[in-house]
Amino acid sequence: MSKSFAFKVTAKSTKCHARTGVFSTPHGDIVTPVFMPVGTCASVKGLSPEEVKSAGAQIILANTYHLFLRPGADTVAKAGGVHKFMNWHGPMLTDSGGFQVFSLDGLRKITDDGVTFKSHLDGSTFQFTPEGNMQIQHKIGADIIMQLDVCSAMDATHQEAEQNDKRTAHWLERCFAEHEKLNTRGDRALFPIVQGNFYPDLRMKSLTHALQYAKHGIAIGGIALGEPAEKMAGVLDVVAPHLPENIPHYLMGAGSPDYILEAVHRGIDMFDCVYQTRMARTGTAMVDTGRLNLTNAKYKEDFTPLDPTCTCEACKNYTRAYISHLVRCGEMFGLRLLAIHNIHWTSNFVNLIKKSIETDTFEKFKTDFLFKYNV
Repeated sequence: MSKSFAFKVTAKSTKCHARTGVFSTPHGDIVTPVFMPVGTCASVKGLSPEEVKSAGAQIILANTYHLFLRPGADTVAKAGGVHKFMNWHGPMLTDSGGFQVFSLDGLRKITDDGVTFKSHLDGSTFQFTPEGNMQIQHKIGADIIMQLDVCSAMDATHQEAEQNDKRTAHWLERCFAEHEKLNTRGDRALFPIVQGNFYPDLRMKSLTHALQYAKHGIAIGGIALGEPAEKMAGVLDVVAPHLPENIPHYLMGAGSPDYILEAVHRGIDMFDCVYQTRMARTGTAMVDTGRLNLTNAKYKEDFTPLDPTCTCEACKNYTRAYISHLVRCGEMFGLRLLAIHNIHWTSNFVNLIKKSIETDTFEKFKTDFLFKYNV
């Protein structure tokens, strides 16, 4: 098993920043652009790792905050690391858990030293420092780990966002120093995170600082949080022209088709979201024209596949009528079938994007898709 990280661009659009590439990791190569399903507790909800792989996933995420609380990083380490713990043989990424901690409004306190928070499970008090967070992520053992950062609220003032960015920059320096101490085998890649909210000057300042530590990749955080796609795109327009070509670019939290298209247009290579599995749990299937709500009575006697062009196990073997029946009866199998379909559909969607970049027809693909995509 190779321990090296490398990124190679394989095709580029002549009309925008869209590109394809290969990102080599210790657990295999990732062909980009790539959608990464989220496995919060070392499990993509409702699915086995084998099903996730069959649905087209190349890499999945786990959440440091949740694995820290249970079963604990030491337990994961004793199992041989997160790959062996969950029986996933491909590349993995862990976020820092910072977003989850900062979402605990009223249950956390941020200082220059780190963040103190109360567990949402039992109220126990813990602290994440940049050094401690790196130690936890190294114990969990993912290939790619994220710095501990501060994510500003969407409505943060310039002053508030700037204060958070200063902490993010300071924490990155500490994360990097600790990561370098721990990464003796060279089998972990630390991605710095560009913050700055929706303020162009803060984004550029954060990017300039982050680039000093972007050895193997760089992430953009604090957008793709539910704002309109064009607002997210506006931030990327500021950052994208200044991203290095020789490392992958990761937009954190992007997963809907319109977000993915706008991100790829601006040179993003990696994106993740719970959107696919969350939609499945509401009884919703993703298709080219938008979303199918299988709780709707009109699907009761619809004996066609979720998507006639899809080759996932759900579409090959079951009808809308049957899956609708399972969803309305509260049967878990129906939600599992929808999760398989949504991940497979998204993986295939990204594959089509890759082909359009390779043939330099991405802009037309994007325009045609968004014209028929109706949500």
